[in-house]
Amino acid sequence: MSLLRLRDIHLAFGGPELLSGANLNLEKGERVCLVGRNGTGKSTLLKIVSGLIKPDDGSIEMSTGTRIAWLEQEVPRGTTGSVYDVVASGLGKVGQLIQQYHHLTEEMANGSESAFSRLESVQKALEAEDGWALQQRVDTTLSKLSLDGEAPFEAQSGGVKRRVLLARALVQEPDILLLDEPTNHLDIESIAWLEEFLLNYKNCVLFITHDRAFLSKLATRIVDLDRGQLTSWPGNYNTYLQRKAEALEAEAAEWERFDKKLAQEEVWIRQGIKARRTRNEGRVRALQAMRKERAQRRERQGTLNATIQQAEVSGKKVIEAKHISVSFAGRPIIQDFSTLILREDRIGIIGPNGVGKSTLIQTLLGKLKPDIGTVELGTNVEIAYFDQLRAQLDEELSVRENVGQGSDTITVNGQNKHIMGYLQDFLFSPERAHTPVRALSGGERNRLLLAKLFTQPSNLLVLDEPTNDLDIETLELLEELVDQYQGTILLVSHDRAFLNNIVTSTIVFEGDGRLAEYVGGYDDWLRQRPQEKSSQSERKAPETKPVTTEKLKNKPANKLSYKDQRELESLPLTIEKLEQDLEAAQQNLADPALYQAAPEKIAEVKQAAEKLELELETAFERWEQLESLKNNN
Repeated sequence: MSLLRLRDIHLAFGGPELLSGANLNLEKGERVCLVGRNGTGKSTLLKIVSGLIKPDDGSIEMSTGTRIAWLEQEVPRGTTGSVYDVVASGLGKVGQLIQQYHHLTEEMANGSESAFSRLESVQKALEAEDGWALQQRVDTTLSKLSLDGEAPFEAQSGGVKRRVLLARALVQEPDILLLDEPTNHLDIESIAWLEEFLLNYKNCVLFITHDRAFLSKLATRIVDLDRGQLTSWPGNYNTYLQRKAEALEAEAAEWERFDKKLAQEEVWIRQGIKARRTRNEGRVRALQAMRKERAQRRERQGTLNATIQQAEVSGKKVIEAKHISVSFAGRPIIQDFSTLILREDRIGIIGPNGVGKSTLIQTLLGKLKPDIGTVELGTNVEIAYFDQLRAQLDEELSVRENVGQGSDTITVNGQNKHIMGYLQDFLFSPERAHTPVRALSGGERNRLLLAKLFTQPSNLLVLDEPTNDLDIETLELLEELVDQYQGTILLVSHDRAFLNNIVTSTIVFEGDGRLAEYVGGYDDWLRQRPQEKSSQSERKAPETKPVTTEKLKNKPANKLSYKDQRELESLPLTIEKLEQDLEAAQQNLADPALYQAAPEKIAEVKQAAEKLELELETAFERWEQLESLKNNN
């Protein structure tokens, strides 16, 4: 039996139904990605599954004892206390007792005598609730997710906060884990860690994401929410895109046939009904039914239809930085970095949250003066700058006022266009165009900032996290638009697919203010970066405690043992066999016949391929490590 089944779910909030007869099954071990345009009801569906919202109609069937936990899209306001407190709060009343016990034992360890009497009553309450096993679960979860329980939650980075909230969900040992945009505002290292964690998670995951690399690696099935209907698409993301496009083409053709027939019937009614009134009442009723069906048709939401205005070409040299250094409060942000950016270069900037990516951009654009070194902009450089903080938007003004600046027309590539028509190209209806910015969603704000940005001609486009809060379809249209841009591009992004598809080189923060440049996009950087960095950021969550000097002293010397030598000799054959097995698995996944099989068969083949990919990558890393030791001998 399914863990959970939604049958004929209906829900509306005063307008068209968000869910109109929606059906969904969730099985153990699945990782289901829910996709759809912004505002179509994806987060609402998660709230229905979690029990936070009741549908207007329909039924929800759940296996007895099924536990559900939800990781929300945003960090809830007012979440305070230590990391331990926040994680334990996922266990409700028992969690409060565990928190008390934890704090009292800490007080006793610090010499508090009054804590002893209070501890006794808490112990009795825990025993009555069978809480000792749950306390162990909290400790184990903190350890698995590399979290420091004593650290204050409020002081953590956005990525660590998300990991703490994930731990709070996991201590409940949910049968169904709900994740709403789990990669939002995470850096690449945190996203890679989350991917590996979820790949090894045994229970069901239902998640929403705009990160195509994350989706492609994790999803065993894709469920599409379109105009209130849920459609399940087995297979990978590329298969979904192909089949969805085919379905939309078939729908458009069917609608075209229907509309043509309706038009013919309307003509017949006007010309022939008077002469044949009594004999054609059935045809009249059929026409009325067609009119009603046409009126109830739900069109798909429009797509972004934008143009980036091009300024005259800049000089060949766009930016030259020589030996620049920047520090804040004694902490090095950039150390002795030099670069030359030429016309039509497309440069991605990669690094953890808070490392200084925006500071680098500000310095390269001349908005921030370096402590040491020089920055020189080339001739005729016209900059369009997308600010991730959206500081260019006035919260109190409307959408129209922010873009039009008091004018009713916009000039786009030398042609005047009415402001309302221009905003509709960015999916703002006339009603939404008069809405204050403070009332917009994150995705709407990003689209508004793009609309404002693209009113100004440029030959240097600077994009600082442009993909946050955009749905996948809008993101892909933006990607296509940026790809057609004829000028120079500086791009800060944690979206690996976006980086791969846009940039031709990367500037990477490698720690302690050191920056390095690599040819190619994100995947190219992975292949080129130092091996120790690769293993650390790809496999492990960030360490919460430093390695001690004593541990370093006891670390064995780098030397190739006899056992290592034998392993090194056998690895090429192992790698060759894994490559052959992986190729066979990928051919199986590409076979259309597979997708006629049961869902569990598709998931089994996909998981086997993912396991082979991981084994092959691990074998390559081990071979490189042993080769390095051999060369050092």
